[in-house]
Amino acid sequence: MSLSGKVAIITGGSRGIGKSTAKIFAAEGASVVITAKNSERLQSSARELGVTGFAGDIRKGTDVETVVRKTLDKFGRLDILVNNAGIFPEVSPLHETSEEKWNEVIDINLTGQFRFAKAALPHMMKNGGGIVNVSSDAGLKSFENFEADAYSASKAALIHLTRTWAVEYARYKIRVNCVCPGIVETDMTEPFLRTEADRAMAISEHPIGRIGLPEDVAHAILYFVSERSSWITGAILPVDGGISTK
Repeated sequence: MSLSGKVAIITGGSRGIGKSTAKIFAAEGASVVITAKNSERLQSSARELGVTGFAGDIRKGTDVETVVRKTLDKFGRLDILVNNAGIFPEVSPLHETSEEKWNEVIDINLTGQFRFAKAALPHMMKNGGGIVNVSSDAGLKSFENFEADAYSASKAALIHLTRTWAVEYARYKIRVNCVCPGIVETDMTEPFLRTEADRAMAISEHPIGRIGLPEDVAHAILYFVSERSSWITGAILPVDGGISTK
């Protein structure tokens, strides 16, 4: 098993991409901690997957530090961080976006990733490890009629932070990489895929001819934290059925 003996924290791990990643990591031998704000759903997912769940709000530094501390108390080390948590706001043009909504998206999708990396890195620096940031195709390019500026800005910033952290922490044998999903079947995208017309349009955007599944992204994340990618850091990988090539 490629992750035997490794300890991983996966944010936003109670559903979607995070949950699929936890399932695959556990199958590969890792000791997995999933974290999310909704404690009831988190514990349900943890029981289902046979992993550990520590609830916490990514917007609160004390919660983030507590999740990391509990992980260390239980497992004694930390090798992998998957920065997956995020929100997708209500779509609106920039001139109709409130500063409050802008700040909320940036806080969760970008500053939250900073909080977890800051809390985890001092412990990962002891033995090396891997961080994977989950960004989006919206961080790579602009899309017509996709009016989610704060979301796009947060995901683009996370891409650049990936490269920055990769250089900054390479001396500690910590590799930092990034995946950029296209449209994936999750709770977050469900409101945009309610009708057959919506679904057909989404499928047509992907040259490979289908919407992504959470495990499509999870397998890419697994590659980045396994030894199979031991000479890769600072990489930005679209996992998107080819949509970013258009």
